[in-house]
Amino acid sequence: MSDGKIINDPVFGFIKIPNGILLDIVDHPLMQRLRQIKQVGLASIVYPGAQHTRFQHSLGAYYLMSEAIVSLTQKGIFIFDSEAEAIKAAILLHDIGHGPFSHVLEHTLIEGVSHEAISLMMMEQINEEMGGSLNLALRIFKNEYPKQFLHQLISSQLDMDRLDYLRRDSFFTGVTEGNIGSARIIKMLNVVDDHLVVDSKGIYSIENYLTSRRLMYWQVYLHKTTVATEKMLVNLLLRAKHLMLSGQSLFSTPSLNYFLSRHVDAAYFLSHPESLEHYGKLDDTDIHCSIKEWTKSDDPVLSLLARNVINRRPFKVEIYDSPIDEERLHELEDYLMKETGVSKEDVGYLYNVSTISKDMYDVNDDHITILYKDGTMKDIAMASEILNVSLLSKKIRKYYLCYHRV
Repeated sequence: MSDGKIINDPVFGFIKIPNGILLDIVDHPLMQRLRQIKQVGLASIVYPGAQHTRFQHSLGAYYLMSEAIVSLTQKGIFIFDSEAEAIKAAILLHDIGHGPFSHVLEHTLIEGVSHEAISLMMMEQINEEMGGSLNLALRIFKNEYPKQFLHQLISSQLDMDRLDYLRRDSFFTGVTEGNIGSARIIKMLNVVDDHLVVDSKGIYSIENYLTSRRLMYWQVYLHKTTVATEKMLVNLLLRAKHLMLSGQSLFSTPSLNYFLSRHVDAAYFLSHPESLEHYGKLDDTDIHCSIKEWTKSDDPVLSLLARNVINRRPFKVEIYDSPIDEERLHELEDYLMKETGVSKEDVGYLYNVSTISKDMYDVNDDHITILYKDGTMKDIAMASEILNVSLLSKKIRKYYLCYHRV
Protein backbone atom coordinates (compact mmCIF):
# COMPACT_ATOMS: atom_id res chain seq x y z
CA MET A 1 0.00 0.00 0.00
CA SER A 2 1.36 3.47 -0.90
CA ASP A 3 1.91 6.05 1.82
CA GLY A 4 -0.02 8.80 0.05
CA LYS A 5 0.45 11.09 -2.94
CA ILE A 6 3.23 13.43 -3.94
CA ILE A 7 2.19 16.38 -6.10
CA ASN A 8 4.72 18.54 -7.93
CA ASP A 9 3.76 22.19 -7.48
CA PRO A 10 5.48 24.89 -9.58
CA VAL A 11 5.54 27.33 -6.64
CA PHE A 12 6.56 25.15 -3.66
CA GLY A 13 7.94 21.97 -5.20
CA PHE A 14 6.80 18.58 -3.92
CA ILE A 15 3.70 18.51 -1.72
CA LYS A 16 3.02 15.27 0.14
CA ILE A 17 -0.55 14.21 0.96
CA PRO A 18 -0.59 11.24 3.38
CA ASN A 19 -3.15 8.42 3.22
CA GLY A 20 -6.26 8.85 5.33
CA ILE A 21 -8.59 11.82 5.79
CA LEU A 22 -6.40 14.32 3.91
CA LEU A 23 -6.04 12.17 0.80
CA ASP A 24 -9.77 11.35 0.94
CA ILE A 25 -10.48 15.11 0.87
CA VAL A 26 -8.15 15.73 -2.08
CA ASP A 27 -9.77 12.86 -4.03
CA HIS A 28 -13.35 13.95 -3.22
CA PRO A 29 -15.42 14.98 -6.30
CA LEU A 30 -16.21 18.41 -4.79
CA MET A 31 -12.48 19.03 -4.31
CA GLN A 32 -11.64 17.75 -7.81
CA ARG A 33 -14.23 20.20 -9.18
CA LEU A 34 -11.86 23.02 -8.16
CA ARG A 35 -9.51 21.90 -10.96
CA GLN A 36 -12.04 23.45 -13.38
CA ILE A 37 -12.30 26.80 -11.58
CA LYS A 38 -9.63 29.44 -12.18
CA GLN A 39 -8.13 30.99 -9.07
CA VAL A 40 -8.23 34.58 -10.31
CA GLY A 41 -11.44 34.42 -12.35
CA LEU A 42 -11.23 36.89 -15.20
CA ALA A 43 -7.74 38.28 -14.46
CA SER A 44 -6.42 36.09 -17.31
CA ILE A 45 -8.07 38.65 -19.64
CA VAL A 46 -5.19 40.95 -18.61
CA TYR A 47 -2.56 38.38 -17.56
CA PRO A 48 -2.75 35.40 -19.95
CA GLY A 49 -0.49 33.31 -17.69
CA ALA A 50 -3.03 33.34 -14.86
CA GLN A 51 -4.54 29.94 -15.71
CA HIS A 52 -3.96 28.38 -12.27
CA THR A 53 -6.88 26.87 -10.39
CA ARG A 54 -8.55 26.90 -6.98
CA PHE A 55 -7.36 23.29 -6.64
CA GLN A 56 -3.69 24.33 -6.96
CA HIS A 57 -4.24 27.16 -4.48
CA SER A 58 -5.86 24.82 -1.93
CA LEU A 59 -2.86 22.46 -2.16
CA GLY A 60 -0.47 25.40 -1.77
CA ALA A 61 -2.30 26.65 1.33
CA TYR A 62 -2.17 23.08 2.71
CA TYR A 63 1.61 22.98 2.11
CA LEU A 64 2.11 26.30 3.95
CA MET A 65 -0.08 25.06 6.82
CA SER A 66 2.15 21.97 7.15
CA GLU A 67 5.21 24.27 7.26
CA ALA A 68 3.58 26.52 9.88
CA ILE A 69 2.78 23.55 12.12
CA VAL A 70 6.43 22.36 11.97
CA SER A 71 7.76 25.87 12.68
CA LEU A 72 5.44 26.54 15.64
CA THR A 73 6.06 23.10 17.11
CA GLN A 74 9.83 23.73 16.98
CA LYS A 75 9.24 26.87 19.07
CA GLY A 76 7.60 24.77 21.78
CA ILE A 77 3.98 25.55 20.90
CA PHE A 78 2.09 22.34 21.50
CA ILE A 79 -0.19 21.14 18.70
CA PHE A 80 -1.74 17.68 19.02
CA ASP A 81 -1.53 15.39 15.97
CA SER A 82 -5.34 15.44 15.79
CA GLU A 83 -5.31 19.27 15.74
CA ALA A 84 -2.60 19.34 13.08
CA GLU A 85 -4.62 17.00 10.86
CA ALA A 86 -7.80 19.04 11.48
CA ILE A 87 -6.29 22.40 10.47
CA LYS A 88 -4.72 20.81 7.38
CA ALA A 89 -8.16 19.42 6.46
CA ALA A 90 -9.81 22.81 7.11
CA ILE A 91 -7.34 24.73 4.92
CA LEU A 92 -7.71 22.17 2.11
CA LEU A 93 -11.46 22.76 2.21
CA HIS A 94 -11.51 26.53 2.81
CA ASP A 95 -12.37 27.35 -0.85
CA ILE A 96 -14.55 24.32 -1.60
CA GLY A 97 -17.68 26.48 -2.07
CA HIS A 98 -16.24 28.82 -4.70
CA GLY A 99 -18.30 29.13 -7.85
CA PRO A 100 -17.16 29.72 -11.43
CA PHE A 101 -15.31 32.95 -12.20
CA SER A 102 -14.69 33.91 -8.60
CA HIS A 103 -17.54 35.97 -7.07
CA VAL A 104 -19.63 36.51 -10.23
CA LEU A 105 -22.28 33.93 -9.32
CA GLU A 106 -22.83 35.23 -5.79
CA HIS A 107 -24.45 38.40 -7.11
CA THR A 108 -26.25 37.09 -10.18
CA LEU A 109 -27.52 33.51 -10.19
CA ILE A 110 -27.76 33.19 -6.41
CA GLU A 111 -28.78 36.03 -4.13
CA GLY A 112 -27.86 36.34 -0.47
CA VAL A 113 -25.70 33.21 -0.19
CA SER A 114 -21.95 33.77 0.07
CA HIS A 115 -19.35 31.26 -1.12
CA GLU A 116 -18.18 31.02 2.53
CA ALA A 117 -21.64 29.79 3.58
CA ILE A 118 -21.66 27.27 0.72
CA SER A 119 -18.14 26.12 1.69
CA LEU A 120 -19.46 25.35 5.16
CA MET A 121 -22.45 23.41 3.75
CA MET A 122 -20.15 21.36 1.54
CA MET A 123 -17.75 20.71 4.42
CA GLU A 124 -20.65 19.48 6.54
CA GLN A 125 -21.77 17.23 3.68
CA ILE A 126 -18.26 15.75 3.26
CA ASN A 127 -18.03 15.32 7.06
CA GLU A 128 -21.26 13.31 7.02
CA GLU A 129 -19.93 11.13 4.20
CA MET A 130 -16.72 10.58 6.18
CA GLY A 131 -18.54 9.55 9.34
CA GLY A 132 -17.82 12.69 11.35
CA SER A 133 -14.03 12.62 10.88
CA LEU A 134 -14.05 16.36 10.12
CA ASN A 135 -15.82 17.39 13.36
CA LEU A 136 -12.66 18.96 14.82
CA ALA A 137 -11.76 20.63 11.50
CA LEU A 138 -15.23 22.22 11.39
CA ARG A 139 -14.99 23.47 14.98
CA ILE A 140 -11.64 25.14 14.25
CA PHE A 141 -12.92 26.51 10.91
CA LYS A 142 -15.95 28.08 12.64
CA ASN A 143 -13.72 29.43 15.48
CA GLU A 144 -15.56 27.30 18.04
CA TYR A 145 -12.40 25.61 19.38
CA PRO A 146 -10.53 26.81 22.52
CA LYS A 147 -7.17 27.29 20.74
CA GLN A 148 -7.92 30.45 18.78
CA PHE A 149 -4.52 30.65 17.08
CA LEU A 150 -5.39 27.50 15.10
CA HIS A 151 -8.35 29.36 13.55
CA GLN A 152 -6.08 32.34 12.85
CA LEU A 153 -3.85 30.09 10.72
CA ILE A 154 -6.94 29.50 8.52
CA SER A 155 -8.51 32.98 8.66
CA SER A 156 -6.69 36.17 9.73
CA GLN A 157 -4.39 38.91 8.40
CA LEU A 158 -1.61 36.30 8.17
CA ASP A 159 -3.51 33.13 7.29
CA MET A 160 -2.12 30.45 4.97
CA ASP A 161 -4.82 31.26 2.40
CA ARG A 162 -3.45 34.78 1.84
CA LEU A 163 0.18 33.71 2.01
CA ASP A 164 -0.45 31.22 -0.79
CA TYR A 165 -2.65 33.24 -3.11
CA LEU A 166 -0.39 36.31 -3.09
CA ARG A 167 2.69 34.22 -3.84
CA ARG A 168 0.90 32.03 -6.41
CA ASP A 169 -0.98 34.83 -8.19
CA SER A 170 2.23 36.85 -8.42
CA PHE A 171 4.01 33.81 -9.93
CA PHE A 172 1.36 33.05 -12.57
CA THR A 173 0.51 36.64 -13.54
CA GLY A 174 4.17 37.59 -13.77
CA VAL A 175 3.58 40.58 -11.46
CA THR A 176 6.84 40.00 -9.60
CA GLU A 177 6.39 43.01 -7.27
CA GLY A 178 3.60 41.04 -5.58
CA ASN A 179 5.93 38.22 -4.53
CA ILE A 180 6.07 37.76 -0.75
CA GLY A 181 8.53 35.92 1.49
CA SER A 182 6.01 33.32 2.68
CA ALA A 183 8.72 30.94 4.01
CA ARG A 184 10.29 33.67 6.15
CA ILE A 185 6.93 34.92 7.45
CA ILE A 186 6.04 31.37 8.52
CA LYS A 187 9.43 30.94 10.25
CA MET A 188 8.78 34.18 12.18
CA LEU A 189 5.29 33.17 13.43
CA ASN A 190 4.87 32.66 17.15
CA VAL A 191 2.02 32.36 19.65
CA VAL A 192 1.45 34.55 22.74
CA ASP A 193 -1.70 34.29 24.88
CA ASP A 194 -3.35 32.04 22.26
CA HIS A 195 -2.82 34.62 19.48
CA LEU A 196 -0.55 34.54 16.44
CA VAL A 197 2.26 37.08 16.59
CA VAL A 198 5.37 37.72 14.49
CA ASP A 199 8.91 37.72 15.93
CA SER A 200 10.52 41.16 15.51
CA LYS A 201 13.11 39.76 13.07
CA GLY A 202 10.24 39.30 10.61
CA ILE A 203 9.14 42.95 10.54
CA TYR A 204 10.63 43.66 7.10
CA SER A 205 8.88 40.62 5.61
CA ILE A 206 5.56 41.89 7.03
CA GLU A 207 6.16 45.37 5.58
CA ASN A 208 6.82 43.77 2.20
CA TYR A 209 3.74 41.55 2.59
CA LEU A 210 1.39 44.50 3.25
CA THR A 211 2.74 46.62 0.38
CA SER A 212 2.73 43.62 -1.99
CA ARG A 213 -0.87 42.90 -1.08
CA ARG A 214 -1.90 46.46 -1.87
CA LEU A 215 -0.12 46.28 -5.22
CA MET A 216 -1.69 42.92 -6.15
CA TYR A 217 -5.18 44.21 -5.38
CA TRP A 218 -4.99 47.29 -7.56
CA GLN A 219 -2.79 45.82 -10.28
CA VAL A 220 -4.38 42.35 -10.60
CA TYR A 221 -7.62 41.69 -8.69
CA LEU A 222 -9.11 45.18 -9.18
CA HIS A 223 -7.41 45.98 -12.49
CA LYS A 224 -9.85 48.12 -14.47
CA THR A 225 -10.03 45.67 -17.41
CA THR A 226 -10.64 42.72 -15.05
CA VAL A 227 -13.40 44.67 -13.29
CA ALA A 228 -14.95 45.73 -16.62
CA THR A 229 -14.99 42.15 -17.96
CA GLU A 230 -16.50 40.88 -14.72
CA LYS A 231 -19.30 43.48 -14.90
CA MET A 232 -19.93 42.50 -18.52
CA LEU A 233 -20.20 38.82 -17.54
CA VAL A 234 -22.59 39.70 -14.71
CA ASN A 235 -24.83 41.64 -17.13
CA LEU A 236 -24.70 38.77 -19.62
CA LEU A 237 -25.82 36.22 -17.01
CA LEU A 238 -28.56 38.58 -15.78
CA ARG A 239 -29.80 38.96 -19.38
CA ALA A 240 -29.82 35.18 -19.88
CA LYS A 241 -31.73 34.77 -16.62
CA HIS A 242 -34.23 37.48 -17.61
CA LEU A 243 -34.89 35.76 -20.95
CA MET A 244 -35.34 32.32 -19.39
CA LEU A 245 -37.66 33.63 -16.68
CA SER A 246 -39.67 35.29 -19.50
CA GLY A 247 -40.20 31.85 -21.01
CA GLN A 248 -37.52 31.85 -23.71
CA SER A 249 -35.48 28.73 -24.29
CA LEU A 250 -31.69 29.13 -24.13
CA PHE A 251 -28.89 26.63 -24.43
CA SER A 252 -27.22 26.00 -21.06
CA THR A 253 -25.78 23.03 -19.17
CA PRO A 254 -28.26 21.34 -16.79
CA SER A 255 -26.73 22.81 -13.62
CA LEU A 256 -26.49 26.32 -15.06
CA ASN A 257 -30.06 25.97 -16.36
CA TYR A 258 -31.21 25.24 -12.80
CA PHE A 259 -30.03 28.68 -11.61
CA LEU A 260 -31.02 30.61 -14.76
CA SER A 261 -34.59 29.33 -14.81
CA ARG A 262 -35.66 30.25 -11.25
CA HIS A 263 -35.09 32.85 -8.54
CA VAL A 264 -32.64 31.33 -6.06
CA ASP A 265 -32.20 33.31 -2.86
CA ALA A 266 -30.94 32.18 0.56
CA ALA A 267 -34.33 30.79 1.66
CA TYR A 268 -34.77 28.84 -1.59
CA PHE A 269 -31.18 27.53 -1.55
CA LEU A 270 -31.47 26.31 2.05
CA SER A 271 -34.90 24.71 1.60
CA HIS A 272 -34.08 22.87 -1.67
CA PRO A 273 -31.28 20.32 -1.17
CA GLU A 274 -30.88 19.89 -4.94
CA SER A 275 -29.61 23.52 -5.10
CA LEU A 276 -26.36 22.55 -3.40
CA GLU A 277 -26.08 19.48 -5.62
CA HIS A 278 -26.41 21.57 -8.80
CA TYR A 279 -24.03 24.19 -7.43
CA GLY A 280 -21.46 21.43 -6.78
CA LYS A 281 -21.55 20.51 -10.48
CA LEU A 282 -21.00 24.07 -11.75
CA ASP A 283 -17.57 25.18 -12.89
CA ASP A 284 -16.02 27.60 -15.42
CA THR A 285 -16.75 25.17 -18.26
CA ASP A 286 -20.56 25.41 -17.80
CA ILE A 287 -20.46 29.18 -18.14
CA HIS A 288 -17.96 29.25 -21.00
CA CYS A 289 -19.64 26.71 -23.27
CA SER A 290 -23.05 28.32 -22.70
CA ILE A 291 -21.69 31.77 -23.60
CA LYS A 292 -20.19 30.37 -26.83
CA GLU A 293 -23.67 29.23 -27.88
CA TRP A 294 -25.25 32.55 -26.86
CA THR A 295 -23.10 34.40 -29.43
CA LYS A 296 -25.58 33.02 -32.01
CA SER A 297 -28.69 34.03 -30.05
CA ASP A 298 -31.59 35.88 -31.71
CA ASP A 299 -31.64 38.25 -28.75
CA PRO A 300 -29.44 41.22 -29.76
CA VAL A 301 -28.39 42.12 -26.20
CA LEU A 302 -27.45 38.55 -25.25
CA SER A 303 -25.51 37.88 -28.47
CA LEU A 304 -23.72 41.25 -28.27
CA LEU A 305 -22.53 40.69 -24.70
CA ALA A 306 -21.64 37.04 -25.41
CA ARG A 307 -19.49 38.04 -28.39
CA ASN A 308 -17.80 40.68 -26.26
CA VAL A 309 -16.84 38.07 -23.65
CA ILE A 310 -15.68 35.42 -26.13
CA ASN A 311 -13.75 37.82 -28.37
CA ARG A 312 -12.23 39.81 -25.50
CA ARG A 313 -13.93 43.11 -26.06
CA PRO A 314 -14.27 44.28 -22.45
CA PHE A 315 -16.45 47.19 -21.43
CA LYS A 316 -14.75 50.59 -21.65
CA VAL A 317 -13.97 52.02 -18.19
CA GLU A 318 -14.11 55.48 -16.71
CA ILE A 319 -12.92 55.89 -13.11
CA TYR A 320 -14.09 58.78 -10.93
CA ASP A 321 -13.17 60.00 -7.44
CA SER A 322 -16.77 60.91 -6.64
CA PRO A 323 -20.17 59.33 -7.39
CA ILE A 324 -21.21 59.48 -11.07
CA ASP A 325 -23.98 61.99 -11.67
CA GLU A 326 -27.32 61.14 -13.25
CA GLU A 327 -26.76 63.48 -16.19
CA ARG A 328 -23.68 61.51 -17.30
CA LEU A 329 -25.72 58.28 -17.15
CA HIS A 330 -28.59 59.73 -19.22
CA GLU A 331 -26.08 60.91 -21.85
CA LEU A 332 -24.50 57.44 -21.91
CA GLU A 333 -27.86 55.68 -22.26
CA ASP A 334 -28.85 57.90 -25.18
CA TYR A 335 -25.49 57.32 -26.85
CA LEU A 336 -25.67 53.51 -26.44
CA MET A 337 -29.28 53.34 -27.70
CA LYS A 338 -28.41 55.42 -30.75
CA GLU A 339 -25.28 53.42 -31.62
CA THR A 340 -26.56 49.89 -30.93
CA GLY A 341 -30.32 50.14 -31.55
CA VAL A 342 -31.02 48.62 -28.12
CA SER A 343 -34.28 49.75 -26.50
CA LYS A 344 -34.61 52.02 -23.47
CA GLU A 345 -35.73 49.11 -21.26
CA ASP A 346 -32.74 46.94 -22.24
CA VAL A 347 -29.93 49.52 -22.43
CA GLY A 348 -29.12 48.94 -18.73
CA TYR A 349 -27.45 45.66 -19.71
CA LEU A 350 -24.83 47.57 -21.73
CA TYR A 351 -23.32 49.46 -18.82
CA ASN A 352 -22.59 49.16 -15.12
CA VAL A 353 -21.98 51.62 -12.29
CA SER A 354 -20.10 50.37 -9.25
CA THR A 355 -18.12 51.53 -6.26
CA ILE A 356 -14.95 49.68 -5.35
CA SER A 357 -13.25 50.28 -2.03
CA LYS A 358 -10.35 48.51 -0.39
CA ASP A 359 -8.12 49.08 2.59
CA MET A 360 -4.98 47.02 3.09
CA TYR A 361 -4.80 46.96 6.87
CA ASP A 362 -7.46 47.77 9.41
CA VAL A 363 -5.97 48.51 12.84
CA ASN A 364 -9.41 48.05 14.40
CA ASP A 365 -9.96 44.69 12.77
CA ASP A 366 -7.36 41.95 12.97
CA HIS A 367 -3.96 43.06 14.20
CA ILE A 368 -0.53 41.94 13.08
CA THR A 369 1.38 42.01 16.35
CA ILE A 370 5.17 42.19 16.50
CA LEU A 371 6.87 40.37 19.43
CA TYR A 372 10.22 41.73 20.69
CA LYS A 373 12.94 39.76 22.50
CA ASP A 374 12.15 41.43 25.83
CA GLY A 375 8.53 40.17 25.54
CA THR A 376 6.99 43.52 24.65
CA MET A 377 4.53 43.63 21.76
CA LYS A 378 3.49 46.32 19.28
CA ASP A 379 1.05 46.47 16.41
CA ILE A 380 2.83 46.59 13.02
CA ALA A 381 1.33 50.08 12.64
CA MET A 382 3.45 51.31 15.56
CA ALA A 383 6.44 49.02 15.03
CA SER A 384 7.16 49.82 11.38
CA GLU A 385 9.47 52.70 10.53
CA ILE A 386 8.49 52.86 6.85
CA LEU A 387 4.82 51.93 6.70
CA ASN A 388 2.49 54.88 6.89
CA VAL A 389 -0.35 53.07 8.59
CA SER A 390 -2.80 55.93 8.13
CA LEU A 391 -2.31 55.50 4.37
CA LEU A 392 -2.42 51.68 4.50
CA SER A 393 -5.60 51.65 6.55
CA LYS A 394 -7.26 54.42 4.53
CA LYS A 395 -10.19 53.03 2.57
CA ILE A 396 -9.53 53.87 -1.06
CA ARG A 397 -12.84 54.36 -2.86
CA LYS A 398 -13.15 54.49 -6.64
CA TYR A 399 -16.29 54.89 -8.75
CA TYR A 400 -16.30 52.79 -11.92
CA LEU A 401 -18.44 53.41 -14.98
CA CYS A 402 -18.11 50.46 -17.38
CA TYR A 403 -19.96 50.43 -20.72
CA HIS A 404 -20.10 48.69 -24.11
CA ARG A 405 -17.44 49.86 -26.60
CA VAL A 406 -19.07 51.07 -29.76
